[in-house]
Amino acid sequence: MMQARFSRWGLAVLASLPFAALAADPKPWQLNMGRGVTASSQHAYDAHMLALWICVGIGAVVFAAMGYAMFKFRHSKGAVPDTSFTHSTRLEIVWTVVPIILLVVMAVPATAKLIAMYDTRESEMTIKVTGVQWLWKYEYLGEGVEITSRLDRESDRLRQNKATTRAELDAHPAYLLDVDNPLVVPTDTKIRFVITADDVIHSWWVPALGWKQDAIPGIINEAWTEILEPGVYRGQCAELCGKDHGFMPIVVRAVPKAEFEQWLASSKAAGQTTDEPSQVPEGGTGNAPRSVDPDMIEDVQQGEEPAAPQAPEEAAAPADAPSAD
Repeated sequence: MMQARFSRWGLAVLASLPFAALAADPKPWQLNMGRGVTASSQHAYDAHMLALWICVGIGAVVFAAMGYAMFKFRHSKGAVPDTSFTHSTRLEIVWTVVPIILLVVMAVPATAKLIAMYDTRESEMTIKVTGVQWLWKYEYLGEGVEITSRLDRESDRLRQNKATTRAELDAHPAYLLDVDNPLVVPTDTKIRFVITADDVIHSWWVPALGWKQDAIPGIINEAWTEILEPGVYRGQCAELCGKDHGFMPIVVRAVPKAEFEQWLASSKAAGQTTDEPSQVPEGGTGNAPRSVDPDMIEDVQQGEEPAAPQAPEEAAAPADAPSAD
Protein backbone atom coordinates (compact mmCIF):
# COMPACT_ATOMS: atom_id res chain seq x y z
CA MET A 1 0.00 0.00 0.00
CA MET A 2 2.69 2.47 1.05
CA GLN A 3 4.87 1.41 -1.86
CA ALA A 4 2.08 2.14 -4.34
CA ARG A 5 1.46 5.51 -2.72
CA PHE A 6 5.16 6.46 -2.94
CA SER A 7 5.22 5.25 -6.55
CA ARG A 8 2.34 7.57 -7.44
CA TRP A 9 4.03 10.50 -5.77
CA GLY A 10 7.27 9.64 -7.55
CA LEU A 11 5.47 9.77 -10.87
CA ALA A 12 3.91 13.09 -9.87
CA VAL A 13 7.31 14.58 -9.09
CA LEU A 14 8.70 13.35 -12.42
CA ALA A 15 5.70 14.82 -14.23
CA SER A 16 6.41 18.18 -12.61
CA LEU A 17 9.92 18.42 -14.03
CA PRO A 18 10.45 20.56 -17.16
CA PHE A 19 11.71 17.71 -19.30
CA ALA A 20 8.65 15.63 -18.39
CA ALA A 21 6.13 18.30 -19.41
CA LEU A 22 5.95 17.15 -23.00
CA ALA A 23 2.63 15.31 -23.11
CA ALA A 24 -0.10 16.87 -25.21
CA ASP A 25 -3.01 15.66 -23.08
CA PRO A 26 -2.97 15.76 -19.26
CA LYS A 27 -1.83 12.55 -17.56
CA PRO A 28 -2.80 11.09 -14.16
CA TRP A 29 -0.78 12.65 -11.33
CA GLN A 30 0.72 15.24 -13.65
CA LEU A 31 1.68 18.37 -11.70
CA ASN A 32 3.47 20.54 -14.22
CA MET A 33 1.90 22.28 -17.18
CA GLY A 34 2.18 20.48 -20.53
CA ARG A 35 3.86 21.98 -23.57
CA GLY A 36 0.96 21.20 -25.90
CA VAL A 37 1.31 20.92 -29.67
CA THR A 38 0.77 24.48 -30.89
CA ALA A 39 2.77 27.69 -30.89
CA SER A 40 0.26 29.25 -28.46
CA SER A 41 0.53 26.39 -25.98
CA GLN A 42 4.32 26.48 -26.10
CA HIS A 43 4.30 30.25 -25.55
CA ALA A 44 2.10 29.72 -22.48
CA TYR A 45 4.44 26.98 -21.26
CA ASP A 46 7.51 29.21 -21.72
CA ALA A 47 5.87 32.07 -19.79
CA HIS A 48 4.84 29.63 -17.06
CA MET A 49 8.34 28.18 -16.70
CA LEU A 50 9.97 31.65 -16.67
CA ALA A 51 7.70 32.77 -13.83
CA LEU A 52 8.17 29.43 -12.04
CA TRP A 53 11.98 29.61 -12.03
CA ILE A 54 11.93 33.26 -10.94
CA CYS A 55 9.67 32.28 -8.03
CA VAL A 56 11.96 29.35 -7.20
CA GLY A 57 14.96 31.69 -7.16
CA ILE A 58 13.16 34.20 -4.92
CA GLY A 59 12.08 31.42 -2.57
CA ALA A 60 15.61 29.99 -2.40
CA VAL A 61 17.12 33.40 -1.55
CA VAL A 62 14.45 34.21 1.07
CA PHE A 63 14.58 30.84 2.81
CA ALA A 64 18.38 30.77 2.69
CA ALA A 65 18.48 34.21 4.34
CA MET A 66 15.96 33.09 6.97
CA GLY A 67 17.93 29.93 7.70
CA TYR A 68 21.22 31.81 7.97
CA ALA A 69 19.71 34.44 10.28
CA MET A 70 18.09 31.84 12.55
CA PHE A 71 21.32 29.83 12.81
CA LYS A 72 23.83 32.69 13.02
CA PHE A 73 21.91 34.90 15.44
CA ARG A 74 20.29 32.33 17.69
CA HIS A 75 19.78 33.06 21.37
CA SER A 76 21.99 30.17 22.51
CA LYS A 77 24.97 31.96 20.93
CA GLY A 78 24.27 35.10 22.91
CA ALA A 79 22.63 37.11 20.13
CA VAL A 80 20.93 40.29 21.32
CA PRO A 81 18.09 41.82 19.21
CA ASP A 82 18.71 45.30 17.83
CA THR A 83 15.79 47.31 19.14
CA SER A 84 17.04 50.58 17.66
CA PHE A 85 16.84 49.50 14.00
CA THR A 86 14.18 51.43 12.08
CA HIS A 87 14.96 51.30 8.35
CA SER A 88 17.71 51.19 5.74
CA THR A 89 17.33 53.42 2.70
CA ARG A 90 19.72 51.29 0.66
CA LEU A 91 17.82 48.09 1.52
CA GLU A 92 14.46 49.67 0.71
CA ILE A 93 15.75 50.77 -2.71
CA VAL A 94 17.01 47.27 -3.43
CA TRP A 95 13.80 45.48 -2.50
CA THR A 96 11.77 47.98 -4.55
CA VAL A 97 13.92 48.04 -7.69
CA VAL A 98 14.58 44.30 -7.92
CA PRO A 99 10.86 43.29 -8.03
CA ILE A 100 10.20 45.96 -10.67
CA ILE A 101 12.99 44.55 -12.84
CA LEU A 102 11.65 41.02 -12.41
CA LEU A 103 8.11 42.09 -13.34
CA VAL A 104 9.37 43.84 -16.49
CA VAL A 105 11.40 40.76 -17.43
CA MET A 106 8.23 38.64 -17.18
CA ALA A 107 5.81 41.20 -18.64
CA VAL A 108 7.60 42.01 -21.91
CA PRO A 109 7.64 38.48 -23.42
CA ALA A 110 4.24 37.63 -21.90
CA THR A 111 2.61 40.69 -23.50
CA ALA A 112 4.10 39.94 -26.91
CA LYS A 113 2.92 36.33 -26.76
CA LEU A 114 -0.55 37.34 -25.53
CA ILE A 115 -0.96 39.72 -28.48
CA ALA A 116 0.12 36.94 -30.87
CA MET A 117 -2.49 34.58 -29.38
CA TYR A 118 -5.29 36.90 -30.57
CA ASP A 119 -3.86 37.69 -34.00
CA THR A 120 -5.99 35.68 -36.46
CA ARG A 121 -4.63 37.41 -39.57
CA GLU A 122 -3.08 35.39 -42.40
CA SER A 123 -5.13 32.30 -41.51
CA GLU A 124 -5.24 29.66 -44.23
CA MET A 125 -8.68 28.27 -43.37
CA THR A 126 -11.66 29.01 -41.13
CA ILE A 127 -13.73 26.57 -39.10
CA LYS A 128 -16.99 27.56 -37.45
CA VAL A 129 -17.65 25.83 -34.11
CA THR A 130 -21.21 25.81 -32.76
CA GLY A 131 -22.06 24.47 -29.33
CA VAL A 132 -25.44 22.77 -28.93
CA GLN A 133 -26.81 20.87 -25.95
CA TRP A 134 -24.92 18.47 -25.91
CA LEU A 135 -22.84 18.19 -29.05
CA TRP A 136 -20.62 20.24 -31.35
CA LYS A 137 -21.16 21.28 -34.95
CA TYR A 138 -18.19 22.06 -37.20
CA GLU A 139 -18.40 23.89 -40.52
CA TYR A 140 -15.40 24.19 -42.84
CA LEU A 141 -16.34 27.59 -44.20
CA GLY A 142 -16.03 27.92 -47.95
CA GLU A 143 -15.65 24.15 -48.39
CA GLY A 144 -19.26 23.01 -48.07
CA VAL A 145 -18.43 20.43 -45.38
CA GLU A 146 -20.25 20.28 -42.07
CA ILE A 147 -20.10 17.59 -39.41
CA THR A 148 -21.79 16.95 -36.09
CA SER A 149 -19.71 15.53 -33.24
CA ARG A 150 -21.23 13.94 -30.15
CA LEU A 151 -20.28 11.44 -27.46
CA ASP A 152 -19.53 8.05 -29.04
CA ARG A 153 -22.21 5.41 -28.70
CA GLU A 154 -20.06 2.98 -26.68
CA SER A 155 -19.34 5.58 -23.99
CA ASP A 156 -23.01 6.53 -23.98
CA ARG A 157 -24.01 2.89 -23.55
CA LEU A 158 -21.53 2.30 -20.73
CA ARG A 159 -22.52 5.43 -18.80
CA GLN A 160 -26.24 4.59 -18.90
CA ASN A 161 -25.87 0.90 -18.09
CA LYS A 162 -26.02 0.37 -14.32
CA ALA A 163 -24.48 -3.07 -14.76
CA THR A 164 -21.30 -1.73 -16.38
CA THR A 165 -18.19 -3.33 -14.84
CA ARG A 166 -14.73 -1.90 -14.24
CA ALA A 167 -13.37 -4.33 -16.84
CA GLU A 168 -15.68 -2.84 -19.48
CA LEU A 169 -14.53 0.68 -18.62
CA ASP A 170 -10.87 -0.34 -18.72
CA ALA A 171 -11.44 -1.88 -22.14
CA HIS A 172 -12.61 1.54 -23.38
CA PRO A 173 -9.65 3.83 -22.47
CA ALA A 174 -11.25 6.93 -24.02
CA TYR A 175 -14.43 6.50 -21.96
CA LEU A 176 -16.43 9.76 -22.06
CA LEU A 177 -13.63 11.39 -24.07
CA ASP A 178 -14.37 9.93 -27.51
CA VAL A 179 -16.77 11.10 -30.21
CA ASP A 180 -18.43 9.64 -33.27
CA ASN A 181 -16.96 12.26 -35.65
CA PRO A 182 -13.72 14.02 -34.67
CA LEU A 183 -12.72 17.42 -36.00
CA VAL A 184 -10.10 16.74 -38.69
CA VAL A 185 -7.54 19.50 -39.28
CA PRO A 186 -4.20 19.78 -41.13
CA THR A 187 -0.89 20.25 -39.35
CA ASP A 188 1.44 23.20 -40.04
CA THR A 189 -1.56 25.31 -41.06
CA LYS A 190 -2.83 28.45 -39.34
CA ILE A 191 -6.52 27.76 -38.68
CA ARG A 192 -8.99 30.43 -37.61
CA PHE A 193 -11.89 29.37 -35.42
CA VAL A 194 -15.14 31.32 -35.11
CA ILE A 195 -17.03 30.04 -32.10
CA THR A 196 -20.66 30.51 -31.10
CA ALA A 197 -23.61 28.57 -29.65
CA ASP A 198 -27.21 27.84 -30.56
CA ASP A 199 -28.81 27.62 -27.11
CA VAL A 200 -26.78 28.23 -23.92
CA ILE A 201 -23.19 29.21 -23.15
CA HIS A 202 -20.61 26.50 -23.86
CA SER A 203 -16.81 26.63 -23.87
CA TRP A 204 -14.61 24.91 -26.46
CA TRP A 205 -11.45 23.66 -24.74
CA VAL A 206 -8.69 21.32 -25.91
CA PRO A 207 -5.75 21.60 -23.45
CA ALA A 208 -3.15 20.55 -26.03
CA LEU A 209 -4.03 23.59 -28.18
CA GLY A 210 -3.23 25.99 -25.35
CA TRP A 211 -6.46 28.04 -25.24
CA LYS A 212 -10.18 27.83 -24.65
CA GLN A 213 -12.93 30.07 -25.91
CA ASP A 214 -16.51 30.58 -24.75
CA ALA A 215 -19.31 29.78 -27.19
CA ILE A 216 -22.07 32.33 -26.55
CA PRO A 217 -25.41 32.51 -28.42
CA GLY A 218 -25.55 35.57 -30.67
CA ILE A 219 -21.84 36.34 -30.32
CA ILE A 220 -18.93 35.26 -32.53
CA ASN A 221 -15.65 34.71 -30.66
CA GLU A 222 -12.37 34.17 -32.48
CA ALA A 223 -9.28 32.08 -31.88
CA TRP A 224 -6.59 30.41 -33.97
CA THR A 225 -4.26 27.48 -33.82
CA GLU A 226 -1.42 25.91 -35.76
CA ILE A 227 -0.85 22.31 -34.73
CA LEU A 228 2.75 21.23 -35.14
CA GLU A 229 2.47 17.48 -34.50
CA PRO A 230 0.01 14.96 -35.99
CA GLY A 231 -2.09 13.15 -33.42
CA VAL A 232 -5.41 12.92 -31.61
CA TYR A 233 -6.07 15.59 -28.98
CA ARG A 234 -9.01 15.51 -26.60
CA GLY A 235 -10.93 18.13 -24.67
CA GLN A 236 -14.33 18.89 -23.17
CA CYS A 237 -16.89 21.62 -22.81
CA ALA A 238 -15.58 23.84 -20.01
CA GLU A 239 -18.77 25.75 -19.19
CA LEU A 240 -21.66 24.26 -17.23
CA CYS A 241 -24.34 23.93 -19.90
CA GLY A 242 -26.99 21.60 -18.53
CA LYS A 243 -27.53 18.08 -17.28
CA ASP A 244 -25.26 16.41 -19.87
CA HIS A 245 -22.45 18.97 -19.65
CA GLY A 246 -20.05 16.21 -18.59
CA PHE A 247 -20.82 14.20 -21.73
CA MET A 248 -19.81 16.77 -24.36
CA PRO A 249 -16.26 15.79 -25.34
CA ILE A 250 -14.10 17.26 -28.11
CA VAL A 251 -11.70 15.27 -30.26
CA VAL A 252 -9.33 16.94 -32.74
CA ARG A 253 -7.47 14.71 -35.19
CA ALA A 254 -4.49 16.49 -36.73
CA VAL A 255 -3.14 14.94 -39.92
CA PRO A 256 -0.55 15.98 -42.53
CA LYS A 257 -1.79 18.38 -45.19
CA ALA A 258 -1.88 15.76 -47.96
CA GLU A 259 -4.00 13.41 -45.84
CA PHE A 260 -6.32 16.28 -44.88
CA GLU A 261 -6.85 17.22 -48.54
CA GLN A 262 -7.83 13.62 -49.28
CA TRP A 263 -10.25 13.56 -46.34
CA LEU A 264 -11.77 16.90 -47.40
CA ALA A 265 -12.23 15.70 -50.99
CA SER A 266 -13.90 12.48 -49.85
CA SER A 267 -16.17 14.44 -47.48
CA LYS A 268 -17.23 16.74 -50.31
CA ALA A 269 -17.91 13.76 -52.55
CA ALA A 270 -20.00 12.14 -49.82
CA GLY A 271 -21.99 15.36 -49.39
CA GLN A 272 -21.55 15.83 -45.64
CA THR A 273 -24.52 18.13 -45.12
CA THR A 274 -27.39 16.65 -43.14
CA ASP A 275 -30.63 17.16 -41.29
CA GLU A 276 -30.88 18.13 -37.67
CA PRO A 277 -29.03 15.74 -35.30
CA SER A 278 -32.30 14.61 -33.71
CA GLN A 279 -33.30 13.16 -37.08
CA VAL A 280 -30.20 10.98 -37.44
CA PRO A 281 -31.31 7.32 -37.42
CA GLU A 282 -29.93 4.85 -34.89
CA GLY A 283 -26.55 3.63 -36.07
CA GLY A 284 -26.14 6.57 -38.43
CA THR A 285 -22.94 8.49 -38.98
CA GLY A 286 -23.91 11.43 -36.82
CA ASN A 287 -23.46 13.91 -39.68
CA ALA A 288 -26.53 15.93 -40.14
CA PRO A 289 -27.82 18.53 -42.80
CA ARG A 290 -28.58 21.85 -41.46
CA SER A 291 -29.90 24.80 -43.44
CA VAL A 292 -27.02 27.10 -44.35
CA ASP A 293 -27.33 30.87 -44.71
CA PRO A 294 -24.72 31.96 -47.31
CA ASP A 295 -24.81 35.56 -46.09
CA MET A 296 -24.00 34.45 -42.56
CA ILE A 297 -21.04 32.34 -43.75
CA GLU A 298 -19.68 35.26 -45.73
CA ASP A 299 -20.00 37.57 -42.72
CA VAL A 300 -18.24 35.10 -40.44
CA GLN A 301 -15.41 34.64 -42.95
CA GLN A 302 -14.91 38.40 -42.95
CA GLY A 303 -14.98 38.58 -39.16
CA GLU A 304 -18.37 40.27 -38.97
CA GLU A 305 -21.13 39.26 -36.58
CA PRO A 306 -24.17 37.91 -38.45
CA ALA A 307 -27.38 39.88 -38.28
CA ALA A 308 -30.18 38.59 -36.09
CA PRO A 309 -32.66 36.36 -37.94
CA GLN A 310 -35.81 38.07 -39.16
CA ALA A 311 -39.13 37.07 -37.65
CA PRO A 312 -41.28 34.96 -39.97
CA GLU A 313 -44.18 36.72 -41.66
CA GLU A 314 -47.56 36.03 -40.20
CA ALA A 315 -49.66 33.67 -42.23
CA ALA A 316 -52.45 35.40 -44.11
CA ALA A 317 -55.98 34.56 -42.97
CA PRO A 318 -57.83 32.28 -45.41
CA ALA A 319 -60.11 34.23 -47.72
CA ASP A 320 -62.86 31.66 -47.51
CA ALA A 321 -62.91 31.39 -43.72
CA PRO A 322 -66.44 30.54 -42.48
CA SER A 323 -68.31 33.44 -40.89
CA ALA A 324 -69.74 33.20 -37.40
CA ASP A 325 -73.40 33.94 -38.38
